[in-house]
Amino acid sequence: MQLLLEFVMAGIATVGFGIIINIPHRALLTAGIIGGISWGIYWEMLQFHLGLALSSLTATTVIALLSLFAARRLKMPMIVFSIPGIVPLVPGGQAYQMIRNFALSNTRLATHFMLEVGVIAGSIGIGFLMAEFIDRLQRKLVVRFKKVRENK
Repeated sequence: MQLLLEFVMAGIATVGFGIIINIPHRALLTAGIIGGISWGIYWEMLQFHLGLALSSLTATTVIALLSLFAARRLKMPMIVFSIPGIVPLVPGGQAYQMIRNFALSNTRLATHFMLEVGVIAGSIGIGFLMAEFIDRLQRKLVVRFKKVRENK
C-alpha cells in the first residue's frame, strides 16, 4: 500500500512540475507515470538497503528509457518526459541540509550531505548515459537480427 502511495505522490509531483515548465498537456499523464514508476523503483531499492547510488542510477536509467519510448510513441522530444520525470529524484532535501549545516558551522554533517548530493547527482548523470548506451545497443541488435532474417 505504501508503494502505491509513493507512486501516486511522485506522479503528482511530476505532473505539477510539468505544468510549471509548460510541457504539452498530452504529455502530462505519461510524464507523471514515468516519474511515479521511477520513484517507486528508487524507493523500493532503498527499502532493500541497496544504497543511494545504485537506487538513483537504476531509477534514472528507467526514466531515460521510458522517456525514449514515450518520445518515439508520442512523437515528442525526449526531454519533455525526462526533465519532469527526474524531479522526484533531485536531492533537494540533502542540498538544503548541506547549506543549513554549513551555515550552522556543522561541517562534518554538511560534508556528509554534500557527498550524498554528489553521489545522487553523479548517478543521475550516469543513468542517462547508460540509457543512451542501452538504446543504441538495442537498435544495433534489431538491425543485426533483421539482416540475419533477410539472409535466411
